[in-house]
Amino acid sequence: MLAWVLLVAAIATEVVGTLALRGSDGFSQLVPSVITVAGYVASFILLAIVLKSLPVGIVYAIWSAIGIALVAVLGKLIFNDPVPPLAVAGMVLIVGGVILVSASGAKTH
Repeated sequence: MLAWVLLVAAIATEVVGTLALRGSDGFSQLVPSVITVAGYVASFILLAIVLKSLPVGIVYAIWSAIGIALVAVLGKLIFNDPVPPLAVAGMVLIVGGVILVSASGAKTH
C-alpha cells in the first residue's frame, strides 16, 4: 500500500515540476526553475523507492500516463495551453491502456 501512495506522490511531484518548467520561461525565472529541478529530483527518488516493490513496467506506465493527462489538463487551466480533441482522445486511450496493464494481475516483488 505504501508503494502506491509513494507512486501518487511521484506523479504529483513530476506534474508540479513539469508545470514549473513551463513557467520557468526557458530556465530564465529562478523560482519556477528551482521548483522544476526539485520536483523532478523528488519524483525520481520516489520512483526509485516504489520500484523496490512494484514492477517497472507497471510503475512507469502509470507514472507517465497519469502525468501526461494531468499536465495537459492543468496546462490548459493554468496556461491556457491548447488541448485539441484528438489529443484528448489519445490521452483517454493511453490512460485506458494503463488501466488494462494494471489490471493484468502483475504482482509485487
